[in-house]
Amino acid sequence: MQLREIVKTKSVTVREFRCTAGPAARPFAEMHGESGIAYVTRGSFGYRYRGRAHEMVAGGVISGLGSDEYVCTHEHHGCGDVCLSIRLSPELEHELRAKAANWRIGALPPLPEIAMLGELAGASAEGANDVAVEEAAAALAARFMSFAGAPAPDAGEASARDRRRAVETALWIDANAEKAIDLAAAADMAGLSAFHFLRVFRRTLGVTPHQYLVRARLRRAARALVADDQAVTDIAYDCGFADLSNFVRSFRRAAGMSPREFRRSARRRNADSKILQVALSAVV
Repeated sequence: MQLREIVKTKSVTVREFRCTAGPAARPFAEMHGESGIAYVTRGSFGYRYRGRAHEMVAGGVISGLGSDEYVCTHEHHGCGDVCLSIRLSPELEHELRAKAANWRIGALPPLPEIAMLGELAGASAEGANDVAVEEAAAALAARFMSFAGAPAPDAGEASARDRRRAVETALWIDANAEKAIDLAAAADMAGLSAFHFLRVFRRTLGVTPHQYLVRARLRRAARALVADDQAVTDIAYDCGFADLSNFVRSFRRAAGMSPREFRRSARRRNADSKILQVALSAVV
């Protein structure tokens, strides 16, 4: 496990975790030293928390309270994973928990509304925009809280073989998101019939294959918008959107603003950032 501390303030501590564990690694019980969440930016792993099993892929979020036990597993794939960890001060935790229906939800599947802020925070951590890392991280935590009422699916309901197929196909979709991928192609990759694959994927990861594909494209677009000056049209096409108007509509639904507004907001002073205002308003 490689750990890099990006920023530490009175309210949040942001770290990047890079795990290279594979199927041969023996899982063991660990304990959350602090309360917080982690946004998955790459790879996959299993997360066992409070009696529930979750399969995590890029765009997903895990949560945990300090002193709670958890177990991470890597039996399905040997590529490792990268997470952006956000640990909250007791004061901020208390404030956000008062707004959340269920902090101990354990995990959320890839949701575009969360992924937009996850990619923003990741880009901030790399110095690719003008949004402070700690503010982007706090906004991500706040957005997580606004979605923490509905429990994520329990991946333990599916067989280990089916979970492996779903996770490996999600990794394949993520790596090829710019290409035209339909249900039949994804099912062929998993070695399952289209109907059975659709059920397995949804049960394991909490989203359909097409939803995951669109959200992978949106995550790429969000990172590109705040990291460089490429034209919005070019970003849309490079990320796999065949129609610019569809990209703009999808992005606006996810981020609460247009791609151009998202880019401009990431380059303003933090106090004027519309991205942060929209995210934090969800829990006020």
